[in-house]
Amino acid sequence: MSLEKFFDPASVAIVGASQNAGKVGYEVLTNMIAAGFKGKIYPVNNKTETIEGLKCYPDLESIGQAPDLVIIIVPAKIVPAIMQQCAKIKVKSVIIITAGFKEVGQEGQKLEQEVVQIARRAGIRVIGPNCLGLIAPKKRLNASFGGGLPKEGVIGYLSQSGALLAAILDIANTYGIGFSKLVSIGNKADIDELDLIESFGQDDETRVIAGYLESITNGNDFMRLAERISQDKPILLMKSGSTGAGAKAASSHTGSLVGSETAYEAVFSRAGIVRCSSIKRQFDFAQAFASQPLPAGDRVAVITNAGGPGIVAADAIEQHGLVFAALTDETIKKLTRMLPPAANVNNPIDVLGDALADRYKLAIDTVIEDPNVDIILVLLTPQAMTDSVATAEVVAKACQERGNKPVFASFLGAAKISRAVEILRGSGVPQYDSPENAVLTIKAMVDYVRWRQRPKRVVKLFPVNRRKVETIIEKHLRQDIREVGEMESKEILEAYGIVTPKGTIATTAEQAASIAGQLGYPVVMKIWSPDILHKSDVGGVKVGLRNSQEVMDAFDLMMYRIPKKMPDADILGVLVQEMCSGGKEVILGMNRDPHFGPLMMFGMGGTMVEVLKDVSFYLAPLTAEEAKQMLINTRTYKMLQGVRGEQGVDIDAIAEGLQRLSQLVTEFPQIQEMDINPYVVGAEGKTPIAVDARISVEKV
Repeated sequence: MSLEKFFDPASVAIVGASQNAGKVGYEVLTNMIAAGFKGKIYPVNNKTETIEGLKCYPDLESIGQAPDLVIIIVPAKIVPAIMQQCAKIKVKSVIIITAGFKEVGQEGQKLEQEVVQIARRAGIRVIGPNCLGLIAPKKRLNASFGGGLPKEGVIGYLSQSGALLAAILDIANTYGIGFSKLVSIGNKADIDELDLIESFGQDDETRVIAGYLESITNGNDFMRLAERISQDKPILLMKSGSTGAGAKAASSHTGSLVGSETAYEAVFSRAGIVRCSSIKRQFDFAQAFASQPLPAGDRVAVITNAGGPGIVAADAIEQHGLVFAALTDETIKKLTRMLPPAANVNNPIDVLGDALADRYKLAIDTVIEDPNVDIILVLLTPQAMTDSVATAEVVAKACQERGNKPVFASFLGAAKISRAVEILRGSGVPQYDSPENAVLTIKAMVDYVRWRQRPKRVVKLFPVNRRKVETIIEKHLRQDIREVGEMESKEILEAYGIVTPKGTIATTAEQAASIAGQLGYPVVMKIWSPDILHKSDVGGVKVGLRNSQEVMDAFDLMMYRIPKKMPDADILGVLVQEMCSGGKEVILGMNRDPHFGPLMMFGMGGTMVEVLKDVSFYLAPLTAEEAKQMLINTRTYKMLQGVRGEQGVDIDAIAEGLQRLSQLVTEFPQIQEMDINPYVVGAEGKTPIAVDARISVEKV
C-alpha cells in the first residue's frame, strides 16, 4: 500500500485535539494551522465545540466522511476503541502519537498487539505508536509536536527517536537545512524503516535519505532493500544501541571477536549505506549530498588565503586516502599569470592573505576547468583585508554556474564570517567549521561513488560434495551434538575443496608412533576429545616431533596430565598428523548473525588472533573481489605480500579459500560458527592447508 495519504492528505482528523496550551493535542493542532495546511482539519474532542476557530467533532463518525489521515493523541487504553472507529469509517492512514505501549512493558505490549490486529484486519497502515508524528514541508503539513515547519528540501528523514527528531528539527531550522519529509516511527508497530526507505526511494522530491535507527526489524530484507535504493540515492544513517548488544557465548575465535556492531558495519558496507557517527556528521554529509554533484573521482584541489589551513587540509586529504590533485601545466601557467608573484600556484593554491573576492574568483574559475581536478575545497580565514561576504558570493556563483564538480567551503572563524556562512548555506554550498570536517565529507562522497561503481556482484560456485556434508551434519543434529569434531570438520572442508593435513587418531603410544612413521616426520599431535575446544590451553598440542620416542613420550604425557586438568572430559585418543611448515598462518572464520546471516572473518592466524584482533568481516556470499578486499582491510595484508625481500604468499589462493568457505556456510544454514585456524598459505602455486578446524551446528 502506498504511503501517499500520510504525506499528501486532503483532510486530517486530530483525535484528542486540545484547547489547553502545552498539551500534545494542542501543539499538533496549532502546528497544523501555523504550517498553513491547505486541506481540511477536523479536531475531535467531545468536551468542546471549537478549538482555535475550528469546529470540533465528538467522534470520527460525526465528521461524515473518512479523513485521509487520522492522528491519535488519547490515553493508550482508549486507542483500540479509536482504531475500531477508524476501521468502521474506512480510514486507511493513522499516526498514533500516544505513548504507553510496548516501551512500558508487558501490558503495553498486549495493547499494541491489539491495535496492530485491528489495523491489519481493516487494512489500515499505522505510524507509531509512541512517536512525534510526521512533517511534509512542501505540502505545508506539520502533523507533529516537534516544532515549526522546516524549509523545503530534498532530504527525507526517518527517526526511531522522537526526541532526537525534535532536536534535528531545531538544528535544521537554525541552519536553514531543508527536507522533503520527516517521520518519527516510534515503536514501529506497523510502518518501519523498510517501508520508509522504500517510500523515500520512490519519491521524486527526495534525493537523499537520512535517519536514526536503534534497531532493524528484518535484517536480510533491510540489506537487500538498502542495496537497491543506494544505487540511486545515498542513505545516511546513524545507528545506535549496537555495541555489545549481540554478545553471546561463543566457542570459536570468530564468535568471540564478532558483535552486532561488527555485523552492522558489514551490512552498511555491503549495502552502500553511509554510516554517520553523530547528528553533526550526518548534517555535514547530508548538506553535501543534497546540494552538490557526485565527484567523478578522488582528486582534490585546495584554494586558500593562508598556508596553515592549506597544510591541514592537505594532511587530511592524504590521511583519508584521497588524492591531492596534480594541476596541469596549463592551469599552473594561468594561475602564475593572474595571481601575485608571491602566491603559490601549486596545490594547495595560496591566493595570499590580502586576497579579495576577485582573486578567489580567478583561482576557482581556473581550477574548476582543470581535467585533473574532481573536487574543490575553498578555505578562508578572516584576515585584515578579507571580504568574506563577497568571497562567499563568488563561491556560491561558481557552484551555480559551473555545477559539474562539487565545491566545498571551510570559512574559519565566528563573528567575522557569520554573514558569509549564511550566504554559503543559503546558496547550497556545503560549509564546514574546519578543513578536516570538509575532507571527511569529501571522503564519504568519494566512498559512495566507489561503491556505486563497484563491479557487478558475481558469486562463483565451486563443484563440491554436498551429500558428504549433509551426512555429517545430520548425524550430529540427530545425536544432539553441537560441536563437530576436528576429523569430521576436516571432512566437511575437504568436501568443499579445502585441503587438510593427513592424519589418524591413535589410542596407544605405539599406535601413535606407527602412524607417525607412515606419515613421515616431523609430525603434530593433538588431544582428541569433543569436550576440549581449545587444545593448547590444556597442553593438548605438540608440534615438531621428529622420532618415534618423542611421539610416544608426548602421547603418554598428554594422557597423564590432561585427565587431571579436565577430569570430566571424554578423551578418545590423540590425533597424529603431518606437520605443515614453510608458510604463513592466517585464520578464516564465520559467525552466523541472527539478523543478517553468515558473517565471514579473515585475519592473522595462530594463538594471537584474539590478542591482536587484526581481522576483517564481510557478509556471505562473497565475490572474488570482496574476498580479496577482506585481506586488504587488515594490517596482515602487507605481511602476506612480502616485506623486506621476503617472498609473499598466494593472495588469490586465500581469497578462494574464503569463497569456498562462504559457499559452505551459505548452503548449510545449520553451521553457526566455524574457524579454520591456522590456514597455512605459501608462495604462489602452493596449496594452502587447513591445519585445524572447528565447526558448531544447530537445528534450523
